[in-house]
Amino acid sequence: MREWAVRAFLVAAFVGLMLHAAMAPAQELEPRAYSSSPVGTNFIGASYTYLTGDVLTDPSLPVTNVEAHIGTTALAYVHTFGLAGHGASIGIVLPVVSGDLTGTVIDAPTEIHRGGMGDARFRFAYSVFGNPALTPGEFAHTPPSTSLGVSLTVSAPTGVYDASRLVNVGTNRWSFKPEIGLSHPWGRWFLEASAGAWFFTDNHDFYGGKDRSQDPIFTAQLYGGYTFRPGMWLAGAVGYAEGGQTTVNGVTDRNRQSNARYGLTFSAPFARGWSTKVAISNGLVTRIGGDYKSISVAVQYRWFDK
Repeated sequence: MREWAVRAFLVAAFVGLMLHAAMAPAQELEPRAYSSSPVGTNFIGASYTYLTGDVLTDPSLPVTNVEAHIGTTALAYVHTFGLAGHGASIGIVLPVVSGDLTGTVIDAPTEIHRGGMGDARFRFAYSVFGNPALTPGEFAHTPPSTSLGVSLTVSAPTGVYDASRLVNVGTNRWSFKPEIGLSHPWGRWFLEASAGAWFFTDNHDFYGGKDRSQDPIFTAQLYGGYTFRPGMWLAGAVGYAEGGQTTVNGVTDRNRQSNARYGLTFSAPFARGWSTKVAISNGLVTRIGGDYKSISVAVQYRWFDK
């Protein structure tokens, strides 16, 4: 394996974090999030995601007949390092959201526009099996192997929020997602799977000054992909989300989610240190929220520590 082989696998930590930026919290499809990568690598990138259909920044809100057109621009940074002999990474995503939405709110047709800074996301990932802490030079001469990783994603309430509005860009609460993921290379093919759950703190300043809580949302994803040539790959994905029922001032809503999505992601390098990615997804089975189409384009640059 040569330097281009390093580039082919470096996308691992970055892709998952970029896709987190704009999709509804339980609905991400993020291939290569747990594949191996060398330590001492830095990524910086920008993405734009366009969502259309029945989607809200918080899909459990009591809004029906939703038709939304939402664009999210996100900046991200990821750094990989060694920890106890295995690979690890930390990253941050800062999204800015602008969207128009029509729907029925309290039996009244409504049309609104929302925009501004979204909730920031932080992610820590660690390989508990496989993915030894290798420098880029060592990594280039080591064949890829099966790896098992864990991660914690934290969504902070940094987004624009106004309690007098039912629909907001920000959520005014903290969210935490522990997850476990498996990555298995098989020649030019790769197989991956992950499972986790979103946990939410209460929003004590919900619409009209109410208290609002939400049950955990359990998630599972399955991925399969093929590497056409070094650094160029295509991956298909299917994901499922279950749970998320909400309670407002002690009254439980009938809005438990049970949704499935599918999607494709294509990634390719185009210059030394640069790569681009295009991802599309759509609803497969939808009970509450999540029945939307998504297309995302991202560009990233990577460099190594000296």
